[in-house]
Amino acid sequence: MELTIPAVVAWAAREFGDAEAMAEPAPGGSRLSYRELGSRVGAVAGALIDGGLMPGDRVAVWAPNGCEWVLAALGALSAGGVLVPVSTRFTGAEALDVIGRSGARVLFVASDFLGVDRLGALRAAAAGCEGGLDSLALVVRMPGDWETFERRGAAVRSVVVAERAGAVRPGDISDIMFTSGTTGRSKGAMTSHERTLGVARAWAECAALTARDRYLVVNPFFHTFGYKAGILACLLSGAALVPQAVFDAGQAMRLIEAERITVLPGAPTVYGCILDDPARGSFDLSSLRLAVTGAADVPVALVERMRRELGFEVVLTAYGLTEAVVATMCRPGDLPAVVAATSGRAAAGFEVRIGPLDEILLRGPNLMLGYLDDPAATASAIDGDGWLHTGDAGRLDAGGYLAITGRIKDMYICGGFNVYPAEVEQVLARVDGVAESAVIGVPDPRLGEVGRAFLVPRPGRVLAEADVLSFCRERLANYKVPRRVVIRDALPRNASGKVLKRVLREES
Repeated sequence: MELTIPAVVAWAAREFGDAEAMAEPAPGGSRLSYRELGSRVGAVAGALIDGGLMPGDRVAVWAPNGCEWVLAALGALSAGGVLVPVSTRFTGAEALDVIGRSGARVLFVASDFLGVDRLGALRAAAAGCEGGLDSLALVVRMPGDWETFERRGAAVRSVVVAERAGAVRPGDISDIMFTSGTTGRSKGAMTSHERTLGVARAWAECAALTARDRYLVVNPFFHTFGYKAGILACLLSGAALVPQAVFDAGQAMRLIEAERITVLPGAPTVYGCILDDPARGSFDLSSLRLAVTGAADVPVALVERMRRELGFEVVLTAYGLTEAVVATMCRPGDLPAVVAATSGRAAAGFEVRIGPLDEILLRGPNLMLGYLDDPAATASAIDGDGWLHTGDAGRLDAGGYLAITGRIKDMYICGGFNVYPAEVEQVLARVDGVAESAVIGVPDPRLGEVGRAFLVPRPGRVLAEADVLSFCRERLANYKVPRRVVIRDALPRNASGKVLKRVLREES
């Protein structure tokens, strides 16, 4: 099988046939077999070709997780297009920026999502900008235009679609994924078909994903994890994909019970919400076998609760970023202590080493090709020897297992000593009643910088600053102990669930 996404779609249709490929939640949800998925992807590709899409044209998708997102994305790729996912958290102005910079020729957009007219917001933002939406030649509202659009494609001769799909080469650009922008304006990371499939296959193999699995994808499709470790990993393994448009703990538990979900990856907050939901005991979650999570701040206590209270047979941690997707990952069979304390060892062909300031450096065949229209940023990120400078800090043990200690920019210096917030956050996670925590450094006239901890209590719990600080003093060196504790209802996060510490700094 050639390493292109159109080739994988065709292969999956033949290999898995009538097995369920997608089970979209009711009401109104679609259930598709792999054979049906292949046919409908072909119809979307045909409609795009009929609408004038040329090989290499960019296709933006601004919609929530669902059947139509999958069909639009795979159809665009099968027509030789380049996929540009757009965050559903974006305002009209932010979406306009990404669509404009990518030069998208086609836009698939949700007619209404979370009470927002996305297309209306986009047009309002474009009205005040020179150029606006001039690059767009075709706009397809979902679901408003969808049935007519797909029928149009079904009338295109299959040989035309097959020729276009067959002309796609492994080295062609498959997608432009914009970074989460936690520290500034987002950048478009470009990746080829073979590199995208390389990381998706590696994730599926590390997770031991098979056609017997039913995979609840709560990670947004516009994010690398939802798209590459979700949609594409299912295509490669034959697992059934169950999308959730907006994460809600109650709905997730209902889906786990009704669909007999076996695989539930997600950000740490996903599991925390389920664990703390008062209705959890009324659901049958016994089908769950695998959880995969990752971040600099995955608390050891959370991993322990996931095993003990949710009954996961396997809990894995992983490390990745938009430019590399999955760089390290634990494997089934790794000792619980290793899973809790590290993000696993190198995966997907990557090499990992630690550079100056404890920065994590990555090199391998599945690295991004570069940033869209930004050679300076590309040269700054990837050095002459091919190493990606991630901006994350960490350490490697003798077995090659990587422990994330935080972002280099998050590190602060207290009285001459380096403090990595992730280490402090691991301790705070063990404070009774703490649901989430974030630590930043703030200016101090005597010590240079000191720590400030932001805590979110678990439902029904009350946290006292004195008790929290006392707990920390017993477990941390004095320079690591926060000088102040701030209790909040929630922490600011971006669309992929990462805490926006720059927002906390601005508020401080």
